Amino acid sequence: MSISIPAARADFPILSTRVNDHPLVYLDNAATTQKPQVVIDSLRDYYTFVNSNVHRGGHTLAVRATDMYEAAREKVARFINAAHAHEVIFTRGTTESINLVATSFGEAFIQPGDEVIVSQLEHHSNYVPWFELCQRKGARFRVLPLTPTGELDPEVLQSMFTEKTRLLALNQVSNSLGTVNPLETLIPLAHAAGVPVLVDAAQSVQHLAARDVQALDADFYAFSGHKMYAPMGIGVLYAKESWLEKLPPFLYGGEMIDQVSSTRVTFAQLPYKFEAGTPNVEGAVGLGAAVDYLNRFDQLELQAYEEDLLAYGIEQLRAIPGLTLYGNPRHRSSILPFNVEGIQHYDMGILLDTSGVAVRTGQHCTQPIMDALSISGTVRASLALYNNREDIDALTRGIRRVMKMLRR
Repeated sequence: MSISIPAARADFPILSTRVNDHPLVYLDNAATTQKPQVVIDSLRDYYTFVNSNVHRGGHTLAVRATDMYEAAREKVARFINAAHAHEVIFTRGTTESINLVATSFGEAFIQPGDEVIVSQLEHHSNYVPWFELCQRKGARFRVLPLTPTGELDPEVLQSMFTEKTRLLALNQVSNSLGTVNPLETLIPLAHAAGVPVLVDAAQSVQHLAARDVQALDADFYAFSGHKMYAPMGIGVLYAKESWLEKLPPFLYGGEMIDQVSSTRVTFAQLPYKFEAGTPNVEGAVGLGAAVDYLNRFDQLELQAYEEDLLAYGIEQLRAIPGLTLYGNPRHRSSILPFNVEGIQHYDMGILLDTSGVAVRTGQHCTQPIMDALSISGTVRASLALYNNREDIDALTRGIRRVMKMLRR
């Protein structure tokens, strides 16, 4: 049964706090989302009643912890419609998920002279690992450029594929511009050329209903828990079983092995082959609670609510003289990147904070985008399900106040 989206604001205790003697207006959700009480409670209950290691002991607490950990995996698998729960690998976050693929896939499948294509819209975590892989292996690192509207051109991508192309890495939603990339077009183009695709879903899995990995036909799909109302330090790599079976392990140690001797080591079955050492059990439990929480909403209604709020934000920001809103994609999600003429983005962010408005400033780990736009950075307001029009109004009031203050 779905619940009211506006009423959900009350589920997040931090939103009742005050910052600099003003009500908190939290618009830094692309950096991390706040946590609902049910997620906070899940962590408290785990440490109060269950805390134990997993997959190692036969005592009651160990069994309970293992059951909770694996239940979280099942929840995530259903949330993204993975064909099998063992296609879900728990990691520390999107960055580790992508590095896992870059390391393991690169070791197994990238040879000198091969090519990897990465879009110019990528966060550094989906850019630098591939650059370093190509440097290490003597492969060619190719960049799919963004258009003047901040989008990717499918025809340009198609022209870049060669018989040497081994992988395409791109995001579903840009963390800097909010561009929603047309994966339903781009992934089939890659597959038609025999190229597997890694999708950075860090900014999409919590906003878009289109996260069905089977429908998308994504080979790899990476995201973080803390950007979808779960704790920090837990992330997910989904990969098709056929790929996981072929990839070598990323880390070595306890629990990822089958047999060990002085002459031979064999590895555990999926997914444990990629989960060496003691995992972040409480993080997985919290992620499972966050998935349960998100499942209380009708996902299409949630996406429509956020899109309506985003449209209102765009309208209000464009009404401010001297403000530049970056990117003009046909489909944008959750991100409002802007600058105000004559005011440094860092100064704007600091002064907005004095009114209780939390935004991010800087390059947002996307220097290639900033270079393409010929700017040093932006102010980024980013939305979540608990935001409302009053938050947008507080943001625009704050911007006008800063402009008045600095232009006296």
